[in-house]
Amino acid sequence: MERLDKLLAGTGRWSRKEARELLRQGRVAVEGRPALRGEEKVPEGASVTVDGLPVSTERTVYLMLHKPAGVLSATEDRRQATVLDLLPEHLRKVGLFPVGRLDKDTEGLLLLTNDGGLAHRLLSPKKHVDKVYYAALDGPVTDGDVRAFAEGMTLEDGEPCLPAGLEPAGEDGCLVTLREGKFHQVKRMLALRGRTVLYLKRLSMGPLTLDGALAPGEWRPLNGAELEELEKLR
Repeated sequence: MERLDKLLAGTGRWSRKEARELLRQGRVAVEGRPALRGEEKVPEGASVTVDGLPVSTERTVYLMLHKPAGVLSATEDRRQATVLDLLPEHLRKVGLFPVGRLDKDTEGLLLLTNDGGLAHRLLSPKKHVDKVYYAALDGPVTDGDVRAFAEGMTLEDGEPCLPAGLEPAGEDGCLVTLREGKFHQVKRMLALRGRTVLYLKRLSMGPLTLDGALAPGEWRPLNGAELEELEKLR
């Protein structure tokens, strides 16, 4: 059993607020009868329609994956392993996809879901969802590097970057906080400061932090607290 407004929002087509408005307007039916209350509990497999058109009530899935290096952030590839190949067969059949991409040689936190609406909000430039990375470098970062990141940088191809966070982490490491996701952005920004990234790992994305108990290649469903935090992005 699931709340009707949550079920509608889980399709990714409407926000929770928009789902409630659909209900208020009498545009939603469950098993052929009008439904007006978002808190109404709907049994699994029940027929739900909006404006007479069926709505898929397939349960949304949210998985936290510790992506290993050497695996593509993609749903399929003819020649190389993808993150979906790390999952059991039944989970490869529910329409999961990675939210954003990590380079093939980058490891760390990757959210897999079939909730298109949530993915859009996490990746939307307007939301400015922070993503934190640990990078091992060929030398230490300087105060000048920190200032350059904070002021915003222009990449070698002329593409501007929003201000970003940079702080030393160990002798030759750093933490980078981005609010956007340009191609190879961490590596390209550090390259402009004369540093080569030897190892890169994403530690967090928005309210999600990589579970330290997950080894590379391991995954788990998001827990209730994590889902509640994601719900706040709707």
